[in-house]
Amino acid sequence: MLNQIMLWQAMIVGWVRDRVSAKDDTGASLVEYALLLALIAVVAIVALQALGSSVSHTLGNVANTISS
Repeated sequence: MLNQIMLWQAMIVGWVRDRVSAKDDTGASLVEYALLLALIAVVAIVALQALGSSVSHTLGNVANTISS
């Protein structure tokens, strides 16, 4: 899954670089920002899924320690 995300990231970054270096880039800024925001969201979701159970377990331990 992570390799696929890295591949998509490389493809998107390459596409954005091509668009930025183009002579006529009118209206491209909004699309580029939207793609970057989507990429950040995907990375955040994957990170939360990977670390979610570990963080939940740690917070549960902290809550149990505080309540006792």
